[in-house]
Amino acid sequence: MSDHYYTKKPTSKSAEVTWPFQLKGKEFRFTTDTGVFSKNTVDFGSRLLIDSFEYPQGLTGPVLDLGCGYGPIGLSLASEYPEVVVNMVDVNERALELSRRNAQDNGIENVDIYASSIYENVSPDKYFSAVVTNPPIRAGKQVVHQMLSESYDYLEKQGTLTVVIQRKQGAPSAQKKMLEVFGNAEVIARDKGYWIIQSVKN
Repeated sequence: MSDHYYTKKPTSKSAEVTWPFQLKGKEFRFTTDTGVFSKNTVDFGSRLLIDSFEYPQGLTGPVLDLGCGYGPIGLSLASEYPEVVVNMVDVNERALELSRRNAQDNGIENVDIYASSIYENVSPDKYFSAVVTNPPIRAGKQVVHQMLSESYDYLEKQGTLTVVIQRKQGAPSAQKKMLEVFGNAEVIARDKGYWIIQSVKN
């Protein structure tokens, strides 16, 4: 049985590939491997989230990319907002190593990349202006909803949680959970069955 991409130490045999990809009008080069999510291209959901995200006006705090994989979301946002520090966390050690290399290879320095199972290693007194996530749907609804609901405690006032989920993989229930926690949850983009849902901490 192959590893899930949310496995801490993937045992699948390494088979690295490197390829170019344009995000927000900038050319990146990503190295990926077996045992990580969407090895061969930046998946459509991540691209839609990247294109839909806007850093909250009036805030200056860091961004958290929760479940960063090999780094396309976090690195593209760090490139677009060079004055902002982007924290990138994942449970998958292979993905984290790839994220570090991809940051270096793309000349991106305003990132802090470290291992964390959800918020386990995120400092409880650290407040983010934005949390973004393409959550690991295969980890199950309980894990996904924990990622969404606990983000509230790590956001500063007027900070945003932005998430991408396919409608058929639970977007309506994720929106309901975000509405329950934040009191608001707007679908800011829809394409090919993917929803970008955003909540603001008031």
